[in-house]
Amino acid sequence: MAQKLVVKVTAGADAPERCSQAFTVAAVAAASGVEVSLWLTGESAWFALPDRAAEFQLPHAAPLPELIETVQAGGRVTLCTQCAARRGITEDDVMEGVRIAGAQVFVSEIMPEGVRALVY
Repeated sequence: MAQKLVVKVTAGADAPERCSQAFTVAAVAAASGVEVSLWLTGESAWFALPDRAAEFQLPHAAPLPELIETVQAGGRVTLCTQCAARRGITEDDVMEGVRIAGAQVFVSEIMPEGVRALVY
């Protein structure tokens, strides 16, 4: 079993099932005791903003705010630097506990042995 799971979610409201699946996998892993790093890229970048996740609706899916809380309790949420810049999002805008970082940090997280990475 991996000691750490890195999940990179690229979808948001534009692909709700894929988006929800990424957040669900990350939250279940975190709740199971796995260290999780959830990366928000592309359209999922908007979920780094306070209350944006509450706007997301998908029938029969766990609420996004609850999934994010679960991930934050057992891991870290990161917003892609370039994705934030393209959307005019700054560190002052994001939810508490969300960091903004780039590809170098992502690569450093996925390279150690025992780390598994998923991209949605």
